Formats: sequence, C-alpha cells, structure tokens
Amino acid sequence: MRLAPTLVTAALAGIFSGVMWPLIWPLSSLWLMLGTAVLVVLPAHAFVVGFKRQQRIRPGAIDAALLSRVGAWIACAAIASFLVSGWRVPA
Repeated sequence: MRLAPTLVTAALAGIFSGVMWPLIWPLSSLWLMLGTAVLVVLPAHAFVVGFKRQQRIRPGAIDAALLSRVGAWIACAAIASFLVSGWRVPA
C-alpha cells in the first residue's frame, strides 16, 4: 500500500494530533515523550512529509506542496487542540 501525502491526509493527521495532544499532556515525562512520538510525530511524518522521497527540487527553491501540507497540518492541529482543551472539564 502506497501512501502519498496530500492536503487531506495532512489535515486529518493534524486533527488527530491536535485531539491527542491535550489528552497526553498531563502524563508523566516518559509517557509524554512516547505519546508525542507515537501520536503526534509519526502521523505528521507519515501523512505530511511521507516516507518516499518526492521529486527533486533545485537548491534554493521552495517545495510549495510540502509547505502547504505543513501549514494545513499545523492549522488543523491547532484548531483541534484548542477545541479539545476547551471542552475538557477542569478537575
């Protein structure tokens, strides 16, 4: 199965990461690091950057597609994180 990163997969990974981040934040430092690696970094890498090297761009040029996917991931993660942390009832 080949997974090509697109704007939609980047946005979905951002939503997933944004929902998970407030839930793992109160954990101890070891579980926070492991949770961040598995629930935030891995989906971001898989669905935003991809595991396969894309076409080559010339040095000094900007990869506009990657930049737009990163922007979509950050925006969706921030919005989802804000919504999830706003809905949580303080203990």
